[in-house]
Amino acid sequence: MSDFDNPYAPASGGQMSGTVTFGDNAVSAATPNATLGGTAAGDLIKDTTTADFPADVINASQEVTVLVDFWAPWCGPCKQLTPIIEKAVREANGRVRLVKLNIDDHPAIPGQMGIQSIPAVVAFSGGKPVDGFMGAVPESQIREFIDKVAGPSAEAAAQEQLEHVLRQSRAALAAGDLKGAAQGFAAIMQTDQTHAGAAAGMAACMLEMGDLDRAAQMLEIVDEEGRKDLEVAAVIKRLEMAREVAELGDPAEFEARLASNPDDHEARIQMAKILNAKGDRDAAANELFTIMRKDRAWQDEAARKALLEFFEAWGPSDAATLSARRQLSSLLFS
Repeated sequence: MSDFDNPYAPASGGQMSGTVTFGDNAVSAATPNATLGGTAAGDLIKDTTTADFPADVINASQEVTVLVDFWAPWCGPCKQLTPIIEKAVREANGRVRLVKLNIDDHPAIPGQMGIQSIPAVVAFSGGKPVDGFMGAVPESQIREFIDKVAGPSAEAAAQEQLEHVLRQSRAALAAGDLKGAAQGFAAIMQTDQTHAGAAAGMAACMLEMGDLDRAAQMLEIVDEEGRKDLEVAAVIKRLEMAREVAELGDPAEFEARLASNPDDHEARIQMAKILNAKGDRDAAANELFTIMRKDRAWQDEAARKALLEFFEAWGPSDAATLSARRQLSSLLFS
């Protein structure tokens, strides 16, 4: 083997990167279906030699990222790293392979690559070294390194995709696109029938359509842990308030009471709940502020408590919540 580029600085710890090439007499990196030094290509962990390095590492890295562990029997940190990195590689479920090279028995390749401190781990992909590290690093750091050089696991990628669809669906719901939102939430639930965020999102769509019973059925899917999520808790609170408003009766009754007596705080607080159920959040908050300005302590601060329930239903980042919180602070501390 010849024509190695030396991409590594003298041993100083930390990450490594660079390129390496083999001369014309080496085994071709493009050779298809190569065996790995007599071992099936599916093996995750193996030892290699100078002669087998092209097949075990260069060829193999055309199909999957290969980690090369440069070690020696006398190296204490190497012995610490070995069980940790082997465990991480096995748990990566085929995203990477581990090839170990004893530098005492096979000094040519580490010498040509400039490996001056061990343990040293170099990741090969596409026939070239792409990254690496030195020292007996913690398991968490090895896992991060594997994710970096091999990409996230299928499970992590799938979870990220679900979260992306969830964000899009919530944005569609906020924009009033009930059909688009419902399609997104339904797609998530086809993958994960107990997904709390998607179930709550579907319930929110049902609430917007006035179907309280179906909204309640969707929320029954959510377990106790899922109910702690702020978005989920907001939908649960909205359902509670919608059911309360449904039992209030004709809004005209409260409008008539306020017309005859503007200080009828009971009628005004019910009107606030009705306005909120209709989606007029600013008007609902203003009704409660009217009560607080006239009699802040009325019925043990019932208006302020009702406003706090609105905040819970609207969510902490909702524009109406932010605006009403500023007004409430100004009123309470004036």
